Amino acid sequence: MEILLSSLLFLALLVSVSVFIYKRKKEGVKGWKTALTSICFYAIAILNLLASWLDGLGIVSWGITIVLIMLGAYFTRYMPVASQPSS
Repeated sequence: MEILLSSLLFLALLVSVSVFIYKRKKEGVKGWKTALTSICFYAIAILNLLASWLDGLGIVSWGITIVLIMLGAYFTRYMPVASQPSS
């Protein structure tokens, strides 16, 4: 069961990253600062997947996850503001 869940998470992660890159190119968003929030959240997924594979679900992985969540929240200041449709 763990192998199935891990493979589904890995597949979802690959699809999500490819959709994220496609949407950034489509919208014309450039620069790495605007992607930092998403990078932090993808790093959380990768970290927890590796921790699950290596049986390392301890205080270190929890601590790094908390730090990455706080960094992701902090870097939302660099995200582009969505434009409002004119009516």
